[in-house]
Amino acid sequence: DGVGHQVLLDAVAAGHMPTLAGWLGERPTHRLTPWRTDWSSQTGASQLGILHGTNHDVPAFRWYEKESGRIMVSNRPASAAELQRRAVEHTRDAGLLTLDGASRGNLFSGGADQLALVLSMAARRGKATRSRAGYFAYFTDPANAVRTAVSFVAEVGREIGQSTRARVRGDRPRVSRGGLYPFIRAFATVVERDVVVAAVIGDMLAGRAAVYADLVAYDEVAHHSGPHSRDAIRVLQRLDRSIALLAKVAEHAPRSYRLVLLSDHGQSPGETFLGVYGLTLRDLVRAGCGLPVPRRAVRTKSGAEARQAARDAVRIALHRPVDGDESDDGEAGEEKRSARGHDPIVLASGNLGLISFPDVPQRMSREQIDERHPALLRTLANHPGIGFLLVRSEADGSVVLGPAGAEIPVAKLDDTGILATMGPGAAEAVRRTDTFPHVADIMVNSMYDPATGRVHAFEEQIGSHGGLGGEQSNAFLLSPLTLPPPVPVDAELVGAEQVHAVLKRWLYDGLGPQVPLGQTPESGPVTREEPEPSP
Repeated sequence: DGVGHQVLLDAVAAGHMPTLAGWLGERPTHRLTPWRTDWSSQTGASQLGILHGTNHDVPAFRWYEKESGRIMVSNRPASAAELQRRAVEHTRDAGLLTLDGASRGNLFSGGADQLALVLSMAARRGKATRSRAGYFAYFTDPANAVRTAVSFVAEVGREIGQSTRARVRGDRPRVSRGGLYPFIRAFATVVERDVVVAAVIGDMLAGRAAVYADLVAYDEVAHHSGPHSRDAIRVLQRLDRSIALLAKVAEHAPRSYRLVLLSDHGQSPGETFLGVYGLTLRDLVRAGCGLPVPRRAVRTKSGAEARQAARDAVRIALHRPVDGDESDDGEAGEEKRSARGHDPIVLASGNLGLISFPDVPQRMSREQIDERHPALLRTLANHPGIGFLLVRSEADGSVVLGPAGAEIPVAKLDDTGILATMGPGAAEAVRRTDTFPHVADIMVNSMYDPATGRVHAFEEQIGSHGGLGGEQSNAFLLSPLTLPPPVPVDAELVGAEQVHAVLKRWLYDGLGPQVPLGQTPESGPVTREEPEPSP
């Protein structure tokens, strides 16, 4: 989870991942294929597309839906269950893993019968949907419990030590790593890893046809330490050992297995938007709307240029008043504010921001926004931390706005001009997202500096993903040479839905281990309906 194509190449070249280095060495057994994510470069969109064949109408990690008045968040069980239901309805197929498959540690089931730590099934009840290989099964073994508990405590201590050293050294960029974070990191890097790997080993020894597992350790650490940090590289070293263990088990499994590794996105480094400019995206939006802004937006310690940018945003917003600090930031705060009906709802997915006006039932147009808040779009488009905006225009259809009055209709958009720094395929990614029913009134992508590879996340993350710009959009697919190439030599692999098509072709061509014992490739995929979630 979160390992970009370049990060993998660097780790292999530096000797940090000897197992993968052997796979790609002088006598390679695997091929490495890069693939490019959608605009929403995050696990929810990518994994839904990979496992269920569609990520249509997933504009970000979190977004506001006007007709229901709720905020969808990809890693909430209720939201994940609803997204999976929509995907099955859209494709009329339960997913990639319907043929004797197992889903381990994922957001979505992929149609598997064997489930462990699958978020979309977490709210469901009954023996038919209960996992038989989750935490309980793992920790009933005393040896597992003791080993993982000791490693958990050691990881908490390791994080406290690493964060203390980073603070003493004055490392920049840096975000807060206190509170519960050491325990959250230890859970992701130790408990989740051990349980998922043990479940996959059990699946292989049981001869399951297909297993899809998500290992989130690197992604969690890279968010707080940086994607190229020593902390994150050490996590990759430990994950390499887990992969080596799975490869060893495959040699003793009752059937032949081919191991395919892939990432769902990468991560782009950079100081947070708040850290550089002294205000959050929500503060900037409220300034542009002439609404009160918390005092911390102009008091946050940052450089002189950052403080000046904050003051300029305030001036552009017609000298709006400065109010006291507000403590309800985040998803919970936005849900509270959505009930008030008139304040804009501002949500962040890495360096992708979504702004919605809940009192307008349809997608608000540029003309409506300008009439209500004349300074807002200008404030956002001209801010140095923002790369471009996507809004709907009544006159020209949807348009992309950039600094200094730059404007391009989406129908004429290409990978030059406003999107020139965002990488190949940016225009098509924006154009596709613009067709989603739940695209926000204003979609905001942060700036990207191609010279440094840096973005500015609208969340408190110094390694982020979710939008366009840099390594976050560049994932990888590592597949055995015994399988056909994912795409022709002169073609690109673009989007999670295409990755799903590749995996499905391998699965149903009978070339991999995924065809169940006794199942012939000619019989084709089995489609079955997903059980309805409990009320």
